[in-house]
Formats: sequence, structure tokens, C-alpha cells
Amino acid sequence: MRKAEIIRNTSETKIQLALTIDGTGQQKIKTGIGFLDHMLELFVRHGRFDLELVCDGDIEVDAHHTTEDIAIAIGRAFSDSLGERRGITRYGSFLLPMDEALVMTAIDISGRGMAVVELDIPSEKIGTQFDTELVEEFFIAFARELGATIHLHQIAGKNSHHIVEACFKGFGRALGEAVAINQAAPDEIPSTKGTIN
Repeated sequence: MRKAEIIRNTSETKIQLALTIDGTGQQKIKTGIGFLDHMLELFVRHGRFDLELVCDGDIEVDAHHTTEDIAIAIGRAFSDSLGERRGITRYGSFLLPMDEALVMTAIDISGRGMAVVELDIPSEKIGTQFDTELVEEFFIAFARELGATIHLHQIAGKNSHHIVEACFKGFGRALGEAVAINQAAPDEIPSTKGTIN
């Protein structure tokens, strides 16, 4: 099974996590930010990954460091678990409706980290802790650590919670597709260059 454990300690956050890519969607997540916990639970459930994650962050300042550092740690865990990327499908995409919201997510595990996030989220905060501008920060950090191109494009939506929820659910589905083993070529690195880095 493809697994990784990450310990990441800085002056701003202390993170411990264990990831299993080939899981069933089980999670134990405690970030100190209720809305972020909820989004990560959805991401894990829809991607069918298993994740145990505890973060002690400086949320008395704001949610920025915790959100970004968690994305770094999870992205790194996926990268470590995938190794040289042998056998993966590499690409994944999903068009996810969440009530009035509709978000398209696409990913290429290419070795090149970048995120294009085009969202129009009406509110500046969801709940009392989570600034909605952190959605983009999360996916930028995740893309950089995994070495992936991520696109998130909002097609419709007026409710901030629904828009962000569509992002995390759709991203889980798209990433699950991208990391799945290609049964037609389970030992091949999916690149004409012969490497993904």
C-alpha cells in the first residue's frame, strides 16, 4: 500500500499526519479550525484516502499558517507515497455540483507545481476562523509540494460554503482518479520523458 507519515514542526505550526492513498475514506482530523476539518474530511472521503492529521497552529493569530502548512504536509505526503509516480493515471478531473454551486477541478501530476484558482466567493469568512482567500493558498501550497498542476474553476455558485465545499469534494475525486493505478500500464511512468520530476 502507498503510505507516508509526515512530521512538520515550525515556530508557527506543529503537524503530524499519516496518509494511506489506497484507503476507504477514513479520517481523524483535528486542525483547530472547524471549517478546515470539515473540508479535509470531505476531500478524504471523496478521494477514498485515509488520513490521520493533528495540527497545533497559531490560530490565535489567524488561520493562514495552519491552512498553508497543512496543505504543504499533505502534498508532501502524497508526493512521498507516489515515489517516482510509476503506474499512476496521472490526470484527473471532476465537475462537481453542490446545490447552486458548480466547480470544475482538474489535476496533472506532472512534476510542475502550480495552481490556477478562479473562484468568486461572496463572503470573506466562513465561520469565525476561516478566511475564504485561504482556499487559493491551500491549493497553491498543495500543488507546489506534490509537483502538480491544479485547476479550480467556478462555473456557478452564490453560497460561499457550497462553492468551497464543491472545490474540496471535486479535488478529492480528481486526485483519486489521478493517483489510481493504470491497469493497462501498472509499471510505467506516465511520461514520454520517462520521468516525472
